[in-house]
This record gives sequence, C-alpha cells and structure tokens, in this order.
Amino acid sequence: MSRARTSMHSAYMEFAKLRSGAKYGLAASGVASYPLSELPVRIEDLEINGPTIYGYGPLQERLARKNGVPIECVVAAAGTSMANHLAMAACFEPGDEVLIEQPTYELLVSTAQYLGAVVRRFARRFECGFQIEPDEISRQITSRTRLIVLTNLHNPSGALSESSALVAAGEIAKRIGARILVDEVYLEAVFDRPIRSAFHLGEHFVVTNSLTKAYGLSGLRCGWILAEAGLARRIWRINDLYAATPAHPAELLSVVALDNLDKIAKRARALLDANRRHLNQFLDSRSDIDCIRPEQGTVAFPRLKRGSVEALFQLLQSKYETSIVPGRFFEMPQHFRIGICNPEEITAEGLRRLGLALNELASDG
Repeated sequence: MSRARTSMHSAYMEFAKLRSGAKYGLAASGVASYPLSELPVRIEDLEINGPTIYGYGPLQERLARKNGVPIECVVAAAGTSMANHLAMAACFEPGDEVLIEQPTYELLVSTAQYLGAVVRRFARRFECGFQIEPDEISRQITSRTRLIVLTNLHNPSGALSESSALVAAGEIAKRIGARILVDEVYLEAVFDRPIRSAFHLGEHFVVTNSLTKAYGLSGLRCGWILAEAGLARRIWRINDLYAATPAHPAELLSVVALDNLDKIAKRARALLDANRRHLNQFLDSRSDIDCIRPEQGTVAFPRLKRGSVEALFQLLQSKYETSIVPGRFFEMPQHFRIGICNPEEITAEGLRRLGLALNELASDG
C-alpha cells in the first residue's frame, strides 16, 4: 500500500471532533439529540444479540416501506458516511474516474481518494444558487468516469436540487455506463413537502441516507443504501469486511424510531422553523455577507464580502464562545457554514455573537 493511502484522513472530521465545539454552537449540521426518554421503549425490550444475517428483518422492512422500494434494494449501514464508503467501493475500481461536485462534503472526496479513484470535479456555483448545471457535468465527465457523486440537499449550502437537473445528470451518466450516487441525508429535513428519492429515477441511481441529520438520532447509526438488487448484494458482501455484525440494540431502537418518525419529525421541524426565523433576521441585518437562503434543511453557507473567515473563526472561539465551520473545509475559504440545529436559545445567541464578531472585525479593519 502506498504511503499516500496509508496517511489518508479526513481533515474535516478531525476539525469536527476536536475544534468545532463551543457553548453557542453554529457548527453542527444535525438536529440536536432526540431524548431517549421520548421513545416508547423499555430496557427489557432490548437484546444484546439478534437474528441479523444480511440485514435485521424488521428494520429492512421499515426502511423499504419508508422509501417505497423492494426490500432487496435496501442495504443497512452504520450511518451515511459508511453508506457512502460502501456504495463507492461497489461502484468503481481503483484507477477509475469519479466525478464529484465542488463544493461538497469533504469526506466524499477523501473517501473516493482512499478507495483509489481518480477524482474529477464539476462546479456548483454560488452565482447559480449552488444548483446542479448539467452542462457543467457534461464538460467534466469522460469515458473513464464510473461514478458521479452529489448531495441533495447540497452540503454545504442546503440548496435543493431541481428534479429536472437530477434527471439530466442521470442521463449523462447512463450514456457512458456510469452510475450516479446521491447523498440524501439532508433531504429528510424537507418536512413541508417530502420529496421522492432519486433512486426512483432509474437503476443507475444509488442513494445513501440515514436518520442522523434531520431527526437528532445520530447515535443509532441507522443509515442505508438504496441500489438495484444485484448491486445491493455486492454491497452487503463488501460490508462483511467492515461491519459484519451490527449493534443489535441500535437496530431495535431504530425500528422504534421509524415507527414513531412522525412525532420525531414534528419536534425537528419546530426547532428548525424557529431557528430559520432567527437566521433570516440575522441575514437581513447584515450587509457584509451574501447568502443563498435555503427554505429547508439544517445549514446555510454565507460568503464574507471582506476580511478573513479564519480570523472570524478564531475570534468567535477565543472571545465569543461560538463556533462556525470555515469554508476551507469545503474548498471555498471566503465562505463559512452555519448550522441551525441546536436549541433555539443557543442558536439565537450564537447568531447574535456572530454579529458582534463581524462588527469587531470590521472595526479592526
């Protein structure tokens, strides 16, 4: 194994685990934790071990029903990150080209590189609302491309992809015998008008998702992949190399969560609606940042017109006990990501302190 591969790591995940914490957190992109006490489950309902072979039957049934797909097209995975890893491992060989959106979630790029892909990029531009531009995909794709990778809702901007653009991207992939991987983990947070998964656009679509971001259920690691049946079987066998036996208590709790998802979603929607009002009021008050304002989801991705985002990040952490995600983790250093996922009082105060820090930087400049 090459030295480059053995030294691979995710710079963003290292930041998220070690440097993103703050009293007034605006860095998180997943809804604040749902209380275990709110789930109708007793300790005696749980077991350490269970009848898991290739998927725990009751969980597989609920995931298939939730997504409106045959059960043989569902592969359970330990969260969306592992789902993406498994899907990529099944869709290309080392040395193949993978075309990934830019900007994007850093782990998508580093995972593809770890698996030996030759990574190419297609732009999702601020000037176009971070929408998918099929002509841009056509310009960047080659006959060696085996997989196109994108996120919907877009991470980091929260932009919702137009269905016509997804169809067009799928047709581009299909013409050269490639697949298209859509990470839909943030799509769960479109509560007002649930959107059908891109998996239903054709067998060349592969979709990953989980209960992590929209519901506050990260600790359950309830993720999944939707793929045509033959590819799903291949993914199950690859998963044997990583997580042959899942944590059965988490499977049992995931079944309970899926059976009560309407209640869990209602709590998440109320939190995000309240925090989005605070975010919009904050953006209305600022002339020093530009921002595409998503109507749904858990994040926004403002652009600082003047000054340094890194200086803003350092000031927020050192003086204002507040966190953001610097845009360098998404290859756009003049931007920063804001999450509106914490309890309302924390988010509102974090935004107030962000404003104070921006004022201070402007006066220093």
